[in-house]
Amino acid sequence: MLMGDADLTYDFREIAPFVEEFRKGAEFIMGSRFRGSIEKGAMPKLHRYFGTPLTNWILNRIYRSNYSDIHCGIRGATREALDRINITSEGWEYASEMVLKAARLKLASAEVPIKFYKDREGRLSHHRRVGWRSSWMAGWVNLKVMLVYAADSFLLKPGIALMGIGLLLSLGLSTGPVRIGPIGFSLYWMLLGVTCATLGYSSIQIGLLARVLHGLRPRFVERLRTFVTYDRGMIASAGFMLTGLMLLGHLVYLYLKLGLNLQAISHPAILGLLFVILGFQTFCFTLLMEMANRVILRYRQ
Repeated sequence: MLMGDADLTYDFREIAPFVEEFRKGAEFIMGSRFRGSIEKGAMPKLHRYFGTPLTNWILNRIYRSNYSDIHCGIRGATREALDRINITSEGWEYASEMVLKAARLKLASAEVPIKFYKDREGRLSHHRRVGWRSSWMAGWVNLKVMLVYAADSFLLKPGIALMGIGLLLSLGLSTGPVRIGPIGFSLYWMLLGVTCATLGYSSIQIGLLARVLHGLRPRFVERLRTFVTYDRGMIASAGFMLTGLMLLGHLVYLYLKLGLNLQAISHPAILGLLFVILGFQTFCFTLLMEMANRVILRYRQ
């Protein structure tokens, strides 16, 4: 299948390179105006030198792809690839969704240099009709699509790193202040650790849910569903909560015994607070995973 803007800015008589790439085994083919040619006056300078290069760079960094022109209006896909992409957008952002999903699904992709012509006499492009806001709105919508379909790409690994740092600080200081040379790590560092662990755990959970809901990595999703079950999630949540409440209860006991000398007794309680937070997050994540699985099952039926 070959599709393109029917506004005379692309010449459909020059489709031989697309056919050749299909014959070579390509599943998704993008035209590239930057690797081909752009007629003078065909592309606004804001798009040519800022908007398109910037969004190309963002997408290539997120998806580890190598596109040179993700907004090109002519592209091709096999029927099987189009079914796997499963376009859900209801507006023109479907064009960006196609590119993003093709990259995430790791389809056999190719780029074909094409010629881009300026609007024919008497035609005014959509961007010019809407005015200066149109280009910025288009960039904003494209960025939204990239972020929505790539949430796991920038949440999972940073989340794991952040949670690791948080747990290192929280567990390392759970028995009291620690001094390494001239540097002292006290209660404030432990609070920083609790913050990092909480934010990191949230990032990991949202990243995993994004993968489940998008369904672009079916093998990973199936392994995740096998491991993260409702029963295991509830047991883990109860374990976190019980441990946290026991540590907080110990703080109450020591407070009644020692009075306001909290600096000496509060480190284990801060760890208990972290466990309560992680327990509640695990409880919520388990419920969301169960709901997502049921929605997906209903959709498949």
